[in-house]
Amino acid sequence: MKILFYSPHSDDAPAWIASLTRKLHGADVRLWTPGDVAPADYAIVWRPPAELLAPPRGLRAVFVLGAGVDALLAHERRSPGMLPPDVPLVRLEDTGMAEQMAEYAVHAALRYMRRFDEYELAQRQSAGDAPWRALEPHPRESFHVGVLGLGALGAHVAKTLAALGLPVRGYSRTPKAIAAVATFAGQGEFDAFLGGLKLLINLLPSTPETDSILNARTFSHLEPQAYLVNLARGAHLVERDLIDALNAGRLAAATLDVFTQEPLPADHPFWRMPRVTITPHISALTLREPAVEQIARKIEALVRGETISGIVDRLRGY
Repeated sequence: MKILFYSPHSDDAPAWIASLTRKLHGADVRLWTPGDVAPADYAIVWRPPAELLAPPRGLRAVFVLGAGVDALLAHERRSPGMLPPDVPLVRLEDTGMAEQMAEYAVHAALRYMRRFDEYELAQRQSAGDAPWRALEPHPRESFHVGVLGLGALGAHVAKTLAALGLPVRGYSRTPKAIAAVATFAGQGEFDAFLGGLKLLINLLPSTPETDSILNARTFSHLEPQAYLVNLARGAHLVERDLIDALNAGRLAAATLDVFTQEPLPADHPFWRMPRVTITPHISALTLREPAVEQIARKIEALVRGETISGIVDRLRGY
């Protein structure tokens, strides 16, 4: 069995290749380098260049080292036929990412509800003369949280927030049922989902239909002085609309883990906005051993001719 591996984080490649070789009982796992057009049975990749998939290698499946496949599908839209239509594209299902995402979302929700962000801002701006003043927390019962996207990650985040006693809503493309979460589905229920939210957390897949969904119109339906947390993709956010909403006081603050351009350029205005919290796309990291275990299990199932989960519907984009 021949397996092609690629990740732009080349320093991690030897550990990934060693783990895959061990789990797949001596499979021939090689790191792709420019000019490699040799056959392979499977490719395991993250943000691969187009030339990796373009040659006819005889691939049986392509595994993506993440829950999102938007970068690879964008490659396909730019170079149609790069990924043969009969080759399954397989995304990672939860490999510890859901718990990490829930931790991030809970931290952001409690930080805003208890107004810790405002204490931090007062400390930074005090120059040694900090005001000793208690701020009244937002009432829990009216701190309505909305989770955009109820896939494996979003559903876990919604359930975790609801378990804290927060009033939680969830929105998805098709109807979902989650205990203690008010669910909305389809374009016809989008505005009702947004209405009066104090905190909006985005966990949607990135598709042509969802790109730019975090825009001025969306913000206008939230409660005044609401909060935004974007944990999905930078393409979801119209950055100018967020800047305008924050400057106008329409939104109180935002926590952003993903951006249109990553790393975020040093001259980007977000760096200079005191009510924007930035993290470097770390809300849910791919954990190597659980990911290798899942990929190896699925490859073995494919070899036996069995059906596997996690195959991407290319038309929907996830």
